[in-house]
Amino acid sequence: MATSKLFRLDNRVALITGSSQGLGKVLSKGLADAGARVVLNGRDPHKLKGTVEEFRAHGYDAYGYAFDITKRVEVDPAIERIEREVGPIEILVNNAGIQRRAPLHEVTDETWDEVIATNLTGAFVVSRKVAQGMIQRQRGKIIFTCSLMSELGRTTTGPYTAAKGGVRMLIRAMCVDWARYNIQINGIGPGYFITEMTKPLADNPEFNSWLMGRTPARRWGNPEELIGALLLLASDAGNFINGQIIYVDGGILAAL
Repeated sequence: MATSKLFRLDNRVALITGSSQGLGKVLSKGLADAGARVVLNGRDPHKLKGTVEEFRAHGYDAYGYAFDITKRVEVDPAIERIEREVGPIEILVNNAGIQRRAPLHEVTDETWDEVIATNLTGAFVVSRKVAQGMIQRQRGKIIFTCSLMSELGRTTTGPYTAAKGGVRMLIRAMCVDWARYNIQINGIGPGYFITEMTKPLADNPEFNSWLMGRTPARRWGNPEELIGALLLLASDAGNFINGQIIYVDGGILAAL
């Protein structure tokens, strides 16, 4: 294949969970720019509709399906409907996630269950359904939005850290089971990027000073800087990459 086509995704159907805003929206635009037909997902139908309209106004081939990945009764019918109405899902980006901050000894059962259900169990349930079609077709890409917390802990992030660490091992388990079917399962591990969710941290002088000292690149990441790693893992350029997490973190994990 010509090098110029290695990263193209023309007409491939890509489902991105949690993509009506934030990093998911940026990742979806990156896939759409590479030619993919993007299926956006979120729990808020109104917000999702607005994002789909924005994408279409830019000329992207975009669709919106509102369903909650933590509700198993919604997942299978939604995936079946997408594949019936849009086409077989060739790329799945498990991006939906939440963060609830508290010291572990203050975390309630409800908070623990909510974070694990969204960041870990929901991603597994969606992947399991999508993988059934990929196995039949002997082709597919499953990509997780991971985190530095897939490797390291930080105070007040216990449930999130447990979930994202679980995602790291889930990626490896899926690789062991599904690589034989020509399915590549990998993750992207963002460092600290400025989004709607992290803007309060960026505006906090104490936290911002800590991050500048902790990150060798001495800056926050821009969400668009995740797109290169995403396209590598979503395209034919990454056909022999499996069971890995690519960290895009400005060097944090390289430094003590």
